[in-house]
Amino acid sequence: MLWVAIIGLVMTVAALALAARRVLFLYKLAVVGPPAPERIEYARNNVGAEVKAQLVEVLGQKKLLKWTPSGVAHFFVMWAFFILLTVYIEAYGAIIQGAITGRANFHIPIIGTWPVLGFLQDFIAVACLLGLVAFTVIRIKNSPKRLGRGSRFSGSHLGGAWLVLFMIFNIIWTLFLARAAAVNTGNFPYESGAFASEAVASILPSSHLLEEIALLLHIGFMLVFLVIVVNSKHLHIFTAPLNVMFSRRPDAMGAAPEMRIDGKVVDFEDEDLDGDRLGRGKIEDTTWKGFLDFYTCTECGRCQSQCPAWNTDKPLSPKMLILDQRDHAFAVAPYLMMSEEQRAHQGQDVLALLEKPLVGEDGVIHPDVLWSCTNCGACVEQCPVDIEHIDHILDMRRYQVMVESNFPSEAGVMVKNLENKGNPWGMSEMKRADWIEELDFEVQLIDEKLGEDVEYLFWVGCAGALEDRAKKTTKAVAELLHIAGVKFAVLGPMEACTGDPARRLGMEFLFNMLAQQNIETLNEAGVKKIVATCPHCFNTLANEYPQLGGTYEVVHHTQLLAKLVDEGKLVPVTPIEEKITYHDPCFLGRHNKVYSQPRDIMAKVPGVKTQEMHRHKDRGFCCGAGGARMWMEERLGKRINTERVDEALTTDPDTISTACPFCLVMLGDSINEKKNSGEAKETLEVVDVSQLLIKSVKGEPVEAS
Repeated sequence: MLWVAIIGLVMTVAALALAARRVLFLYKLAVVGPPAPERIEYARNNVGAEVKAQLVEVLGQKKLLKWTPSGVAHFFVMWAFFILLTVYIEAYGAIIQGAITGRANFHIPIIGTWPVLGFLQDFIAVACLLGLVAFTVIRIKNSPKRLGRGSRFSGSHLGGAWLVLFMIFNIIWTLFLARAAAVNTGNFPYESGAFASEAVASILPSSHLLEEIALLLHIGFMLVFLVIVVNSKHLHIFTAPLNVMFSRRPDAMGAAPEMRIDGKVVDFEDEDLDGDRLGRGKIEDTTWKGFLDFYTCTECGRCQSQCPAWNTDKPLSPKMLILDQRDHAFAVAPYLMMSEEQRAHQGQDVLALLEKPLVGEDGVIHPDVLWSCTNCGACVEQCPVDIEHIDHILDMRRYQVMVESNFPSEAGVMVKNLENKGNPWGMSEMKRADWIEELDFEVQLIDEKLGEDVEYLFWVGCAGALEDRAKKTTKAVAELLHIAGVKFAVLGPMEACTGDPARRLGMEFLFNMLAQQNIETLNEAGVKKIVATCPHCFNTLANEYPQLGGTYEVVHHTQLLAKLVDEGKLVPVTPIEEKITYHDPCFLGRHNKVYSQPRDIMAKVPGVKTQEMHRHKDRGFCCGAGGARMWMEERLGKRINTERVDEALTTDPDTISTACPFCLVMLGDSINEKKNSGEAKETLEVVDVSQLLIKSVKGEPVEAS
């Protein structure tokens, strides 16, 4: 056994040296960019949440198990890596002990002879083999050659995936060979339990040489696999737990990240602010967390398969957004790690590669890719390793908007309106209170201070105050609060846009200006609790204003109305005999995990029959308005709102309900087109959940949008 030990240890040292060299390279590349101290600080301050995330997402495979059978297959293959570590301890122990004593009958102290461990090792190895079969079938079935763009593996490095499957197969069959040979030589530590190993042993001869060769093969395949892993997309085996740990939002997306330079939050009032370093213009502007995203991408394509842009034939693939940046980073890596003096001696082709912009017609990312994103969060929600695609897109948009002044021209109109009028439509702020005149009761308009008897500030929002269809939701909510006896007030002309469209466009400076203006207004008025009808306003007020010092208790109107119904302060009595399908707004659902309350309200309305669309809740499909897309023309592919309405029509609804003014407008526009073409019945309407509730509470017709 001495020769076995020598060969085994030499292979191990060589493989570990190669793997360590690669890991060092990856580390040096990642720290080329700016730091991300907020990630470390968050992890340090939220240990409990981080432990839960590791248990649920990494060990429990929560996200992957949503995708059965691939999730189940991955669960067993992943756990095989953990459990079969005990087999490698046994294998190394056997060759070392065999070299010293001549007998390879090593067992792990204390637990090493327990039948339950022998059974568990064999069970997980068999399950891993079945998982490999499942992966093979899934990859063949979903091959880009068969499905083209419709395959979630479209664009992935397929050769590397097949190689890894082959290597795992080699590890498993040599495992059984080595264990079976040990059974026949009497060196196997388990007298029972290892059912598969014993079955293989029954067809093998008793041979110490076979045992020794099998041990070397098993260890050798494992070491080759290790070197392959650190040089491939399967690096996620090691980086996924880290990426989950340093994720900004383990439970919901919520706030957009603050803009930083060298790890420090940008202060737009700083006279020394370097305006050319806003956002991300080159790959070296990526933080180490961004590089960790690159390293962790498994190329599974789940993000791509759920992306509304990709599903409507637009060029954005969240997967390729990450892979293209990763491939470019690896291409320029040797030069990024050079000194300025060393770079000066490189050829023009190298310098051109280094100067290649992240976004541009000839850049790493095409502008159409960047501007197709609706910020819906489907990619982040479905990513099993917590890659934050939206953060990458926002950082690149910030550079394009604030440094290059290069963004869709229609969005420029919206920006000017926000700057001059405080709303995207450019209407007078005095019109923000016009909807109040259409009510038959008085609504308190805040002059300076919120009255002591007022419980909530009703944040109406730009759409709710100025867009005719959305104003119907505003009036319905106001009337419901009045009926329930909830004291509320509104800001009227003192309210300005929260800044969400500006921030999601990439105009961080304008967002900062609007947010600080609103925070000052809210604080001076003494506001503590806010109810908002727009999920974008809700998300910004609740999750993003605290970044600037504005902390309030913010609820969405569906949350408050559901509570009032539960408390008996609002009683739906009039039946609404309709079949209704509900559309989940992205910034209410995925971004803030509010799924149940709108459905709870509809469930309490007599007569309502609900029918879910195929894509709903965390897999809900965007209306196309988020990410400032509401104010940009949709010139590429199929319109996203049309795709969503087509899906809604498959449920044959009488009404489509939602809980967002943007969704209300986008879906309503598409429904009107469908009516004109005869594809939808004339009576089909889209309404807010609050409109259904007020109809049942008062027994009056819903004012359709």
